Amino acid sequence: MKRVALLALLAVAATAGAQAPKTALDYAPKYDSDADESKQFQEQQDVPPPAFPGEATLVQIDLGPAATNKYFIDAATLAVGEDGVVRYVLVVKTSGGATNVSFEGMHCATLSWKHYASGRSDKTWTVSRAARKEWRPIENKPTNPHHAVLSRTFFCPQGNAIRSADDGRNALRLGKHPNSV
Repeated sequence: MKRVALLALLAVAATAGAQAPKTALDYAPKYDSDADESKQFQEQQDVPPPAFPGEATLVQIDLGPAATNKYFIDAATLAVGEDGVVRYVLVVKTSGGATNVSFEGMHCATLSWKHYASGRSDKTWTVSRAARKEWRPIENKPTNPHHAVLSRTFFCPQGNAIRSADDGRNALRLGKHPNSV
């Protein structure tokens, strides 16, 4: 009798294990290598740098008390492309007096950023070499958190790109996007 009860118990346990509840991973979208490529991200090519930034249109970004450099976005250059990339000019003024100017883009859907061009002291642009034209992940590093702050607080609230340049300028004016976490 004990043997029959044990076998019945094992049969019930095996059946229950076969029908275990699904986890979130079971419902996660699967990568489909045969997916329609036209639906994948298609970056706009040959994006020219904007006009060189002027002091009057720079908006300072607060990175907290530990930041030794001052970071600015040129609000006049802020644009959202048809490809969904938020493009802007970043100006970094170091504590030692140097100024670095770069034309960059941020792709919110992939949480990545790209360097398009560097500003020169004669107020012209040098387009980035091929090695610097790759999309890089946005990382929240203690030494240079500006991309993470720009993404999370201004340009990609809740992981979505801002709707327009005016939406981004409003976020800069307010000190954060209304939908940022």
